[in-house]
Amino acid sequence: MPITRLNHAVLYVRNVDRSVAFYSDVLGFRRVDMTPEGFTGAAFLQAAGSANDHDLGLFEIGAQAGASQAGRSTVGLYHLAWEVDTLAELDAVRGRLVAAGALVGASDHSTSKSLYGRDPDGIEFEVAWFVPAALLDEATLAGRKDGIRPLELEQEIRRYGATTPGASSATHPA
Repeated sequence: MPITRLNHAVLYVRNVDRSVAFYSDVLGFRRVDMTPEGFTGAAFLQAAGSANDHDLGLFEIGAQAGASQAGRSTVGLYHLAWEVDTLAELDAVRGRLVAAGALVGASDHSTSKSLYGRDPDGIEFEVAWFVPAALLDEATLAGRKDGIRPLELEQEIRRYGATTPGASSATHPA
């Protein structure tokens, strides 16, 4: 049987409470009570639209921990990507990222529209909306090879509609 999707990710963080607040306030995750009584330094979070047991595990390693050098001087994971159902939700996430000082980029990959953020420990992540299959045309598919362009979110909302369900939403309704 093939792998069907990523179920969860686990991150090492400096301060678990700070990270829980960030992922809850900015991305809408909620804490799931999964840690044994008296166990500290860990948290498990679930995305608002997820049926997973948990989507993100956080393990505290302390304030003395250095920043990840993945991609700069060591191999390692570049980023995680989470998907939203609509461009309206992507716009709402953009507002929360800006308010938190965490937005570091916005890209148009032709078939997906993406925001990039960094959490309090500098761990980068992506939040994306994917063009539904019914709206993919030859120009959009060919655009994947044209390189990454700056995201003009308002223009994409006019093109696709603010509440049009993205590719995965249409295939796998919540």
